[in-house]
Amino acid sequence: MTLFRRVSSALPKVSEFARRPFTSSKFPVHPLDAASSSSSSSSPSSSLVHGVHVFHCPDGVGIVAKLSECIASKGGNILSVDVFVPENKHVFYARSEFVFDPLRWPRKDMDEDFRKISESFSAFKSVVRVPELDPKYKIAVLASKQDHCLVDLLHGWQDGGLPVNINCVISNHHRGPNTHVGRFLERHEIPYYYLPTSLGDKREEEIVTLVQDTDFLVLARYMQILSGRFLESYGKDVINIHHGLLPSFKGGNPSKQAFDAGVKLIGATSHFVTEELDAGPIIEQMVILFPVSECF
Repeated sequence: MTLFRRVSSALPKVSEFARRPFTSSKFPVHPLDAASSSSSSSSPSSSLVHGVHVFHCPDGVGIVAKLSECIASKGGNILSVDVFVPENKHVFYARSEFVFDPLRWPRKDMDEDFRKISESFSAFKSVVRVPELDPKYKIAVLASKQDHCLVDLLHGWQDGGLPVNINCVISNHHRGPNTHVGRFLERHEIPYYYLPTSLGDKREEEIVTLVQDTDFLVLARYMQILSGRFLESYGKDVINIHHGLLPSFKGGNPSKQAFDAGVKLIGATSHFVTEELDAGPIIEQMVILFPVSECF
């Protein structure tokens, strides 16, 4: 294991796991050389596969040790573990990344091993994901007039960097068949739906109908606020790409807000969508070395 991090910080009460920024300490740990050598001597070697395990349970003693023991006992090697313990909340969050030999640790056995740990700690959520072996997530992308977030997602998907299937793209702004995005979607047979919105009609019922067969939604600079009723009706994760560094500069025109406040750097934030605008748990952030004054 190359990195272990544990933090105690205030987090909003949510049922889903999210990665959040924090200060961390590094604890060097020697790789599992013994496990790796025993694996290679006992069975034919195959390519190592990358896995991710997300865990959410009541806080207690020995959780990290048990998760690590589970992976190590099967010859796996932990790459990193992110651990979160919110202040004044008796809950524990963890996200583990590891590599393993699928010949020694078959996928169905992995599910059963993590299920036993989940039961022993009365976990609220325990999800294991092996992108190379598991079916790809099905997503829908919602966008408005500006294309840059949508184009970046589409190109990432085309290059194989995003292990998802894009079921459809929905927008409240029209894109003709001869536009760059229109040609791309047509070439890859991705359905495109134009649903113009107004103050009195956000077309949410139609959107819910179109995205029923998806695992989560991505808002790629979708300039509409989704209602609590929509989020409840959809019932799955909705991820927003916000063109600013949350929790500061929420809402519209965050670049101008940052400029007016004297901020020298700009960035972007991906976060889970909740009823409160731009207040959902943060997944990832990136700072861009670009003059704020040139962003609007």
